Amino acid sequence: MALEPLTPYAELGGEETIRHLVHRFYELMDTLPEAWDVRQMHPEDLSGSEEKLFKYLTGWLGGPPLYEQEFGHPRLRARHLPFAIANRERDQWLMCMETAFDECLPSGPLRDKLWTAILGLADHMRNRADLA
Repeated sequence: MALEPLTPYAELGGEETIRHLVHRFYELMDTLPEAWDVRQMHPEDLSGSEEKLFKYLTGWLGGPPLYEQEFGHPRLRARHLPFAIANRERDQWLMCMETAFDECLPSGPLRDKLWTAILGLADHMRNRADLA
């Protein structure tokens, strides 16, 4: 009987690692002045946003499909359309996520692969042209 390959979720350490990553991400967003624009898109209390991102990333990384079980298909772009996301907002979001990645995930090919996917995802969320 062949063993199934580990999912990225399992390989990274599962729930504990993903919760730590997401918590650090929102902590950075909440405290870095350079993330002010993207922070303003979120409610004052970040706990709901944190829980949603945790659930999304858990399923995205091959863990339990928590987000889909509670909210249905992610439809990320559609869910983000009410928010004006241009390069500045994308870059601020990525700055927080990159720091969280660096602090919370082990370096190596898996992290590099996931970072490439995150870059594409963040790019896809842009829905407004940059202001001149």
